[in-house]
Amino acid sequence: MMQAKYRMTVEQNIFVAKRNIIDYIWKSAKLEGFAVTYPDTEAIFNGISVPGIKVAEVVGVNNLKHAWQFILDNLDYPIDLNYICKINQLVGGDNLIVQAAQIREELLEITAIENPTDKAITLMLYLMRKQMFLDGNKRTAMLSGNQVLISSGCGIISIPIEHQRTFTGLLVQYYESNDATEIKSFIYDYCIDGIQFDPVHEAEQDQPEQELDDEQER
Repeated sequence: MMQAKYRMTVEQNIFVAKRNIIDYIWKSAKLEGFAVTYPDTEAIFNGISVPGIKVAEVVGVNNLKHAWQFILDNLDYPIDLNYICKINQLVGGDNLIVQAAQIREELLEITAIENPTDKAITLMLYLMRKQMFLDGNKRTAMLSGNQVLISSGCGIISIPIEHQRTFTGLLVQYYESNDATEIKSFIYDYCIDGIQFDPVHEAEQDQPEQELDDEQER
């Protein structure tokens, strides 16, 4: 069973996602082979034109921005095929090409997984391998996994630049074998981001005020 790497409130997890959103978008763009730097991504995100960047890549970054905003605004909605199709539409895919009835059944099995970290990673890998859409499958899959993870306060899936080659190699192995054991472990070990907010430390910070109140009462 996968232990949660992070235990945050949903509000804390949203805070972390929003604080690092440009970094997550940049890493997703790089995974797709976009020739954008972090400063390019930041400029595009903020609506500033960047010379020398292909129009398709500018659109791709903006689409990721809108898709991220959508999932962060709609964390209360249970993930299902309609939700996943909406994410794909936002990242620029918008073409379901696989039989929907079968996918709905398989998604019900995945969403029944109780452990949120396992559910998020399983969902992401399933959608990547299923290749449901003509375009944007990896982006759609990762955002779908993140909707599950963030809505449970368990972190954010993001593939660090230095691990993207290894991740891609493991993904190819998984596509060929349908054995997700190795890639699941890799994602868990290297590709979940978050902050361990310290409730003990916060409680200690609150303590002096309580002691002061006690002194005043005496």
